[in-house]
Amino acid sequence: MTGGNAKSERRVTVRVGSDADSVNVVSTADVIILTGPPGSGKSTTARALAPLYPRSVHLHTDDFWDYIVSGAVPPYLPESDDQNQTVMRVIRDSAFAYAAGGFVTVIDGIIGPWMLGHFRDTGGKEAVPLLHYVVLRPGRGETLRRAQGRRSAGALVDENPVLSLWDQFSDLGALGRHVIDTTDQKPAETLAAVQTAIGSGAFVLEANTSS
Repeated sequence: MTGGNAKSERRVTVRVGSDADSVNVVSTADVIILTGPPGSGKSTTARALAPLYPRSVHLHTDDFWDYIVSGAVPPYLPESDDQNQTVMRVIRDSAFAYAAGGFVTVIDGIIGPWMLGHFRDTGGKEAVPLLHYVVLRPGRGETLRRAQGRRSAGALVDENPVLSLWDQFSDLGALGRHVIDTTDQKPAETLAAVQTAIGSGAFVLEANTSS
């Protein structure tokens, strides 16, 4: 991806096959992780961003938790960790498969630094596409206001978990450069800021493909 042009999707070309006369060319597209606390505008932005690419997929991570039909634990509770790790591996595998097929993949969900290992380190078992990590983070009070103003079924609106998740995104250390403050932004402004961030290449994560 270059510049702020959301039309550019392909990153690397990989040749597969042993017969030089019948080699297939597979283009791997980028994966964009669009994250932040509840109410930060992830889904709104992802729905607007993904169609800007000629070949793209929008993975709404909440759907993957909804696929669990029995035995599900609310993902913000401490005892949900094993479940959440499993779901995140499924999301990673889905995103990487789409990207390997040439689809820019926008992942929309709460993916904090504590989950990035799934995406950055595959133990050398598979290629890691170019990963853009974009954190949308309004101010604490604005996050709560937006989260509690949502009316969609299943939306997290309870004050304690909303603010707890905001707090977990409040100090990202070296990843602080991946934050976009959306406190005073309208949806179109957030979309433009995300496009600029992706186009600049400044929000790319380094992958660790060795175990």
